[in-house]
Amino acid sequence: MADKLAKLEMDGKTYEYPVLEGSTGPDVIDIRKLYAQTGLFTFDPGFTSTASCESALTYIDGDEGVLLHRGYPIGQLAEHSSFMEVSYLLLNGELPSKQQLDDFTYTITRHTMLHEQLMTFYRGFRRDAHPMAVMCGVVGALSAFYHDSTDISDPEHRKISSHRLIAKMPTIAAMAYKYSVGQPFIYPDNSLSYTGNFLRMTFGVPAEPYEVIPAVERAMDRIFILHADHEQNASTSTVRLAGSSGANPFACIAAGIACLWGPAHGGANEAALNMLKEIGTPDRIPHYIERAKDKNDPFRLMGFGHRVYKNYDPRATVMQKTVREVFDALKVNDPLFETALRLEEIALSDPYFIEKKLFPNVDFYSGIILSAIGFPTTMFTALFALARTVGWVAQWNEMISDPAQKIGRPRQLYTGPTQRDYVPLSQR
Repeated sequence: MADKLAKLEMDGKTYEYPVLEGSTGPDVIDIRKLYAQTGLFTFDPGFTSTASCESALTYIDGDEGVLLHRGYPIGQLAEHSSFMEVSYLLLNGELPSKQQLDDFTYTITRHTMLHEQLMTFYRGFRRDAHPMAVMCGVVGALSAFYHDSTDISDPEHRKISSHRLIAKMPTIAAMAYKYSVGQPFIYPDNSLSYTGNFLRMTFGVPAEPYEVIPAVERAMDRIFILHADHEQNASTSTVRLAGSSGANPFACIAAGIACLWGPAHGGANEAALNMLKEIGTPDRIPHYIERAKDKNDPFRLMGFGHRVYKNYDPRATVMQKTVREVFDALKVNDPLFETALRLEEIALSDPYFIEKKLFPNVDFYSGIILSAIGFPTTMFTALFALARTVGWVAQWNEMISDPAQKIGRPRQLYTGPTQRDYVPLSQR
């Protein structure tokens, strides 16, 4: 029983509801008995004030700019860890020993190949199909090929399907890219790292060996780490909602991909890159900043501000450093980066942006990096889905294991017509 109680007075009656405390962050009022006791629902569009679940995975303090995975700050993980290690951490709760990490990496590496019949799925799409459309279809189809890991009541099945999804997503994404440019699919190479393997499958060709550039490999690994999980965002909530019905894990992740596709969620880095291209050069920045301040002007500064973070996005700090590393390694002299740095500098010193707490977020930099590496903007969201799969899988596993979990069933405030009688067509 909770130590604190919240009281609700309604029609002369007083109702008490326990206040639950997490390990950190805001307390929550347990209103599970609200409707049964009062006949009332709460009204919370977007669920911005509603905790839909209990989770031990990721903690965000938007006001302070904090992001923790299982208690570890995202900056430390991005700087010192690897995506495979972060994946293990999210799935298992603790950082692995060297042997545990080696075993986990070995397992993931040997699940990277796709069933050969899945190749025909790609040929069913138009050449110009968006990679996210392809990924939705192919990931959803995995359940038709891997029947031996769809029993969600079996912990071993859940473990195998989780490993398969994490392992196969880079292959699926790389093949979506290859198909769009008319190049042959490249099979996985077990001698490479998770990220190096993905880069080779994406940019390699059968006619010549592919050399993984360490700085690019590290940058991609950081991007994957920074996008691995982000608490109960729209796509993660979609995965949990789909999973609450007992749907198989492949269907749940396909649902998450579909939600992530929306420009308000996964397409932000593409929008930020397009904005920088529109601005063009640093001398044009003041003009665009004035436009951004004008409420009547449709122009918006993309890559600034965040739904949760009301401070500097902790992921953006790592990305800014990574941009320079990639540009130096690839010998890129991109005016977009200089424009981005100048825009950041001006925005951080402008009272308007400071007052509204419009700080650069991770999308502000990640789009520039991905573009420099060679990814078209249509692949940006697919890369986001690739990285976020581990978070979705970890959240799904946590949800399935939660004894308090019920099928998701949001309520509504009905404002339509009240009951009325049907009128025959001849009388209308």
